[in-house]
Amino acid sequence: MRRILVVGGGYAGFYTAWNLEKKLRRDEAEIVVVDPRPYMTYQPFLPEVAAGSIEARHAAVALRSHLKRARLIHASVTRIDHASKTVTVAPEDGEPFDLGYDIVVVTAGAVTRTFPIPGVKEHAIGMKHVEEAVAIRDRLLDAFDRASVLPPGPERTRLLTVAFVGGGFSGVEGFGETLSLATALLRQYPELRFPDLSFHLIEARDRILPEVTDGPGRWVVRSLEQRGAHIHLDTQLVSAEGGHLVLSTGEEFDAHTIVWTAGNGANPVVARNTDLPVTARGSVMVRADLRVGTPEEVVPDAWAAGDDAAVPDLASPIAGAVTVPNAQHAVRQGRLLARNIVATLRGREPKEYVHHSLGVVATLGLGKGIFQWKGIVITGFLAWVMHRGYHVLAIPTWERKVRVLLVWATAVLFGRDIVSLLSVQHPRRAFDGGEAPRAVPEAARAEERELAGSAR
Repeated sequence: MRRILVVGGGYAGFYTAWNLEKKLRRDEAEIVVVDPRPYMTYQPFLPEVAAGSIEARHAAVALRSHLKRARLIHASVTRIDHASKTVTVAPEDGEPFDLGYDIVVVTAGAVTRTFPIPGVKEHAIGMKHVEEAVAIRDRLLDAFDRASVLPPGPERTRLLTVAFVGGGFSGVEGFGETLSLATALLRQYPELRFPDLSFHLIEARDRILPEVTDGPGRWVVRSLEQRGAHIHLDTQLVSAEGGHLVLSTGEEFDAHTIVWTAGNGANPVVARNTDLPVTARGSVMVRADLRVGTPEEVVPDAWAAGDDAAVPDLASPIAGAVTVPNAQHAVRQGRLLARNIVATLRGREPKEYVHHSLGVVATLGLGKGIFQWKGIVITGFLAWVMHRGYHVLAIPTWERKVRVLLVWATAVLFGRDIVSLLSVQHPRRAFDGGEAPRAVPEAARAEERELAGSAR
């Protein structure tokens, strides 16, 4: 019996395996999914997880709960050798081993892209995974608790300063949601005032949200600035050593929370550790029918989709364009990829991937959003409702849809849950010797450096 090996259980990988289970007879093929995480993260909900609007577990879809027939291996694929049809699998415990396959599906996704900026690796937190979003939320809540007992001064200012680096969708949505959370928290902390908050969004280009046109992009900037945010365009982060940010404009400030959302990079297993053809940017070369290869030549038994694949965008008027790495494409590519694999196994021809954009929608905080489809632009509360409506429909499984809706309904009645669980990062501290007081700021900063490292 053939073995179909899915490398990566993210959007494209999960939907490929899920649909293969539905369409394949049990005697047609064995499905194997390899991913270091036991769940698929629904990334569009991470900003709301960071803001406490969604329970963290509800933004994750457990692979074992929904992939009933597939064999799941919780490990990382470190090399794909298609010539021998084997991958090297590295589990967290135990020695690496080789695993053979008949058909490979490369859906390893992208990784957070960083630059050699001093201090970023030591102090910044990404926002690509659930645990990172939770860490951002708990870090902000903990900062409010600590700042509320301090007199006005540099340390209180540092604790209430948040910097997001990167003005793409994940950065702007995360920034807007955490700003909304921080503003709402002031009602619970009479010791603090709005001028105590300092939120900075740093973007190297001259605009944010490149997925929308110039006019809506400028509206988002104005909207955030009216809420007290500092938007730094045409600005690069030069250094973040010791939590002290230095910008290319010469501005400097200390920040307690630094979130890095400056784009994605090629997954190393695809960019450097495979004999499959890849582009100069490290993505798998893919035909329009999602088979690996070029328009002239197909690599037999190899398929790819999602963020690590350069899929031709047949709906674009630009020659040579590839689909953008977002959930809209990854989900639909995963579904088509499963249908195409089944078709080829049964002697039929695969179909080409064509998807016309449904528009872009972003949340900017509770009750605030923006939507654009071609020339139609909607802003404010209606766009925010459209954002929630679209994503509750898009998240897989009815179980997750119901859980998310119940959390939102509860929040309408009782508000956000503002309990910080930062202490779960160190669960044995009380057992080892009780809670140690934060005697000096330097001790607190040492603990923050440890947290920033563990969150990555």
